[in-house]
Amino acid sequence: MDKNDKILELLKTLVEIESLSKKEREICVFVKDYLRSLGYDLIEGKYFISTQGNRELIVATHLDTVTIRSPFFFDGVYAYGTGVCDAKGSVAAMLLAAEAGLDYTLAFFCDEEEDGLGSKEFANHFKEGKYALILEPTNLQIASKHYGNFELHLELLGKEAHGAYPEAGRNAITLAFEVYHKLLEKGYKINPLRIEGGDDLYVIPARCKAKFEVFLYPGEKIETYLEKLNFIEEYGRYELDHLYEGYESKEIVSLLEEALRETGLSVVHTDMKSWTDALNLKDYLDVVVWGPGDLSKCHTPEEKIRLSDIEITSEVLKNLNEILKKREENV
Repeated sequence: MDKNDKILELLKTLVEIESLSKKEREICVFVKDYLRSLGYDLIEGKYFISTQGNRELIVATHLDTVTIRSPFFFDGVYAYGTGVCDAKGSVAAMLLAAEAGLDYTLAFFCDEEEDGLGSKEFANHFKEGKYALILEPTNLQIASKHYGNFELHLELLGKEAHGAYPEAGRNAITLAFEVYHKLLEKGYKINPLRIEGGDDLYVIPARCKAKFEVFLYPGEKIETYLEKLNFIEEYGRYELDHLYEGYESKEIVSLLEEALRETGLSVVHTDMKSWTDALNLKDYLDVVVWGPGDLSKCHTPEEKIRLSDIEITSEVLKNLNEILKKREENV
């Protein structure tokens, strides 16, 4: 079996194991069996698996996916299907690299797509590490700046009236639009994710619920955003969830840059705008995000990944191991 066939077979196997958030048992068994067959000793948490490696560097990704949007198929260059890129291509790269015998710690998290329980649990167990590389789709560019974010859950309260007389009521759906535009005016970077309101009774909606994601640039403080939210009380109620500040990576960047150059790749930097497990590790590890695939296609029926990028990622992970070995020898 040539290298491409091996990568394709492994990726297909991983993708066809359904692993929705909090339902990762089967894929956990597969990953554990794979690593044990290579001679690795494992640490098993409720929501993570890791090897017992040198904790100066931890390389991690997640095992869960969103709801299946499309099945697996291969067109000769790209593999398609839910999870191929986010993040089972990275899982495949880690397992393939593990065959070379890696000294650093490999970690596989559950529940990244929902509550991040895997990386939260891992963070509580591993306090003595130094660096972490989180594999997520970045088109093989180094995401050395990571946005923060929080969720803003709104319940807008209006007043009912007959549908033909909007002036006699207060439309809760239009209140959601008003809040959105006021937040933009105040400088918020917003991604509206959901809006629910109205029914078929031909009345002015008295209630509307909305969910906005608010992005924070690295270095921005959540407090500066929260103090501007009081005006929403004029429109209804709000709650906040999943509050994380962003950060910038430090020494881990030069380590990854060296591994990329050793693999023959150009060094290109980018930002990570999405929530990732890195935000649960940043308070005690110097962490960076990098990996194969295009995140903008993920969670959609167009999700795809090049097999060659999985191979490249595997080579970078092996080169990281050799670089760390040489550093230890020179100490």
